[in-house]
Amino acid sequence: MTDDRTQPQDDPAVAGELKGVPEDLIEKDAPQGESIGGELARLRDDLEKAKQDVLYAQAETQNVRRRLEKDIADARAYAATGFARDILSIADNLSRALSAIPAELREDEKLKSLVAGIEATGREIDKVFASHGISRIAALGLPLDPNQHQAMIEMPSADAEPGTVLQELQAGYMIKDRLLRPAMVAVAKKPD
Repeated sequence: MTDDRTQPQDDPAVAGELKGVPEDLIEKDAPQGESIGGELARLRDDLEKAKQDVLYAQAETQNVRRRLEKDIADARAYAATGFARDILSIADNLSRALSAIPAELREDEKLKSLVAGIEATGREIDKVFASHGISRIAALGLPLDPNQHQAMIEMPSADAEPGTVLQELQAGYMIKDRLLRPAMVAVAKKPD
């Protein structure tokens, strides 16, 4: 009895094509096209999956890089936040000291240089704040903005629209586009 099926490696033409293919990938009993074709399809699927995995990994790496760059930029831009908050109380005290000096003492020859020195220090603080992107929040006469103002009291007023800032109790500040400290304000309400 003769076997009509020949093994793939028995045919010299096929043996040349199979050179380098591991023996365990060649099915001895199945026709050549089915075993290699099935394995080739599986390898193509594996290759596509590996390509997708690489694309996802590259996208994730790029996202992490962008987040880190943003974090670094934010750290540089807002590094002075804690220090600025601490200095605000000094600026407040300096401002209170200037406003507490009566007009007649400002004209006194003995105190003129002291007042001038305090005013110069105030201007220097404002200059340093400006150079670091720290700006004062406008409040007086504006409608209450809960993102920038903190209403401390309501005052009855017939002259101002309800919700309008009548008095600034403590100045508020921004550092670039972030709130550093809200302005503490007195807000108008309808008279009783």
